Amino acid sequence: MLDIKKIKENPEAVKAGLRAKEMDCDAVIDRILELDVAVRGLKTATETKTAEKNKLSKENGKLFGQKKGAEKRGEDVSGIEAQINANMAASVAIDEAIADDKLKLRELEEQYYTAMLSLPNLPDPDLLPGGKENNEPLRYIGEKHSFDFEPKHHVDLCTDLGLIDYERGVKLAGGGNWMYTGMGARLEWALLNYFIDTHTADGYDFILPPHMLEYQCGLTAGQFPKFADEVFKIANHPTEGGTFYMLPTAEAALASVYRDEILTEADLPKKFFAYTPCFRREAGSHRADERGMVRGHQFNKVEMFQFTTPEGSDEAFEELVTKAERLVAGLGLHFRTVKLAAGDCSASMARTYDIEILIPSMNGYKEVSSVSNARDYQARRGNIRYRRADGKIDFVHTLNGSGLATSRIFPAIVEQNQRADGSVVVPECLRKYLGGIEVIEAK
Repeated sequence: MLDIKKIKENPEAVKAGLRAKEMDCDAVIDRILELDVAVRGLKTATETKTAEKNKLSKENGKLFGQKKGAEKRGEDVSGIEAQINANMAASVAIDEAIADDKLKLRELEEQYYTAMLSLPNLPDPDLLPGGKENNEPLRYIGEKHSFDFEPKHHVDLCTDLGLIDYERGVKLAGGGNWMYTGMGARLEWALLNYFIDTHTADGYDFILPPHMLEYQCGLTAGQFPKFADEVFKIANHPTEGGTFYMLPTAEAALASVYRDEILTEADLPKKFFAYTPCFRREAGSHRADERGMVRGHQFNKVEMFQFTTPEGSDEAFEELVTKAERLVAGLGLHFRTVKLAAGDCSASMARTYDIEILIPSMNGYKEVSSVSNARDYQARRGNIRYRRADGKIDFVHTLNGSGLATSRIFPAIVEQNQRADGSVVVPECLRKYLGGIEVIEAK
């Protein structure tokens, strides 16, 4: 969520930033400013009415005392009673007006909150405006594999080598699913162990979060309400009255770990990584060249996440990018790092670098890690703050990055490392997890 102070102080600058994200935002920003004025005005009016009611109550207290004294003296109290009754009638009218104001206030606050939630994060000023056509490749790492034979598609390689059973995966769970078998399951698990061991050695804390999350987790992460239809919802969750869903990425869980809490500056940075399967509807049609594991409803991923101070935010981002690059480079694969244009960054993020791996059969690069900085956007949605050394309370910054997703690493390994006889060379860093196996050969 954006800072309303920033919107009020320079609405045109905010509009310009959101236009760089390809959002037609003028009407929304103008409406937010109108609602802010209306909400503050209604709160002031309610406070004024409450003060008037309190004044009448005090006046009646005095009048009751005067009435009691007059009655003791045998004096006529009809005038005092008339004033008391008038004050009570006025107080009732004020109560009714306050009730109406509170009802209107709730409606306006709901409109304000909904409008604020609809705004994406502002992009960092150094990003190019527009969509993916303006993405900037920053560097290419590793040598492209050249083949003196006709290379196979990963679907054919995985089938021939008995690594993946696509047909039975579809039989078990429908289209967009697959089943790892034999050495394929071991290779998948080796990848996950490689990621986990690397992050552990780097001092990150390992988390295994729940796979079923409440709605507020998606709201904090910035995925809801806009993308609520892109997740798998749980119809018969035992908790009544709430909306629960299968997590699309561990980011949705990790972003809410400290929701509604106040950390201390000494606590930061907090560095986590989590392993989870990820569940996504992936609505829409897939391109023909995306057959196999490139896009599916369930895949495995290790996610990195940091909570930092604003001052440590940029350094944390570079650390996460370096870690993601190091993981792919350690596998001996060719890839590139791309700085996304403002409009290609997700709604929650101020900046994103994608790590894109070459998949030869697609003659192009596919993202295996997105490293992103949300600045204070998620923290404001989740009310995640920290107390500075001077006592001031401020919002933390949150960052995340895949470290890594396997469903595209796996195809890249078998395609980039295939040999003419149909076998696949195992990356050296994975061999210790596979009992020293160096080459996967057809049985």
